[in-house]
Amino acid sequence: MKENLVFWMKSLSNYIISLVFIFISCSDIEKPSYSGLMRTFESSFESLDDFNVFYIVPLGDYDSNQELSSEEVKNGHYAHKAWILKARDVNNDGLIYLPHRAYPTIQLQKSTNGIFRTPCLVSIWVYLDMTMKFRPKGSINDWFSFLTLSPDQSTNWNRVVCINTRPDGYIRLVHVPNQGEQIRIFQADSINNPDKSLQFKHKTWTRLDVYIDFAAKYGYAKVWQNGKLVSHALVSGGNGGLAQIHCGLYASAAIPSGVIYNDNLIIREVENEEEVLAFINSAIQ
Repeated sequence: MKENLVFWMKSLSNYIISLVFIFISCSDIEKPSYSGLMRTFESSFESLDDFNVFYIVPLGDYDSNQELSSEEVKNGHYAHKAWILKARDVNNDGLIYLPHRAYPTIQLQKSTNGIFRTPCLVSIWVYLDMTMKFRPKGSINDWFSFLTLSPDQSTNWNRVVCINTRPDGYIRLVHVPNQGEQIRIFQADSINNPDKSLQFKHKTWTRLDVYIDFAAKYGYAKVWQNGKLVSHALVSGGNGGLAQIHCGLYASAAIPSGVIYNDNLIIREVENEEEVLAFINSAIQ
């Protein structure tokens, strides 16, 4: 009886926490306020001018660094390079958890006509060279995040959806359908992908395409890796707009080293998923 009561109290506590997340997530979310032609944001990371009106993580912060580099490039002369300097002193223990960060943001609320309407397609080429580990019980396992998408225009980024990978080698949607949750409709993993063909390959250029719909009702997201679906989930907590994105280095604090290159970022407003599939198919062929 006592065990049942404890279980019920924990379940109620988790439910209340989820409601708080939802309330916080929705409180700062504004609807797009324009009509007109579909818009696109593009950067091949040839110049910092593409990001000079947006926030960029200061160099050296979070034991990480970044630059435009010609070392590893998909197209053009430069790609965005970000790397880890050392494992963070504050990592897996205690109340403070500060991951590695080295990235530019794309703050669409600062662009002409404000935030983008969703659904949107976010496409990017990535080259990751990083060793990730499962950590001892009670610690946070290593993870790396390729993209963070938010409908929130504030500096708090209260509601986000992330596209992550971890030591098992599969890319997955995170914070779905609600902030702090990991519930997906489909997820590529070792059970449904025994030949491991959908595992993310390090030290090679990989195309990621993300369909994101931050609709107030019935929102959802999908991720394709080199044209193959790897993750699909419902998304709540939005109000029809994509406000901010960051891409580059965002990784768990305990990782001691590693590098990520980004190239050819495109954010498109789209009509529907059918249009997205046409874009992906034409790019992969």
